[in-house]
Amino acid sequence: MLGFCFAERRRSARCNAELLQQARVNGIDEIEEFRRRRILSASGFEWLVERNLRYKLFCERNYSHAIKSRFFDRKSSLDLVVYSLIRVADPWLARELYLQIKEQEDDFASLAVQYSQGPENKTRGVVGPVPMTQPHPNLAKRLRTGRPGIVLEPFRVEQWWVVVRVESYTPAVFDDATSTKMASELFEEWLQEEVSRQMSKLSPQLLAIESSSECP
Repeated sequence: MLGFCFAERRRSARCNAELLQQARVNGIDEIEEFRRRRILSASGFEWLVERNLRYKLFCERNYSHAIKSRFFDRKSSLDLVVYSLIRVADPWLARELYLQIKEQEDDFASLAVQYSQGPENKTRGVVGPVPMTQPHPNLAKRLRTGRPGIVLEPFRVEQWWVVVRVESYTPAVFDDATSTKMASELFEEWLQEEVSRQMSKLSPQLLAIESSSECP
């Protein structure tokens, strides 16, 4: 048992707010529409939300001792960055575009649309927010040291010459949402390991059954 009564929680204002948040509805009036779309009875709706709450509380209670360590191990992949990017194959073109942006002869967005040779030309050069671990390591290194709003001199990333400007950098913080995420990740890792362990135990038995079924 998790040590709390869901019936009591449903009667509290706090629980009502939590139920609505879990169901991703903005008010009590939207519950009926939520239930109708998913063909849920009132008890079915409550069971669905309670299941999610039970999962959340189970993870937090069983992995609270390891949450902070997990956060610091994963922090670099949780930090978020938004940046503008132009990539071209010609280093001289990259230099020219850099100077145009630096001297404010043209804006980054229009040059990205016109010249960038990657998918960022569809988003006016803007990439993100993305985890800091997503960009190429050479690019990520420059993004970490770049100052927001300052265009960086062209540098090479594999076959490309890139011009980059950091737009915003959001370091991960250890809040309630992050704590829940870390606990959930720890539980999912344990679950995968347990499944693999149990499957390895079953493998010889399954092979034996398969071999016996093939005998005439």
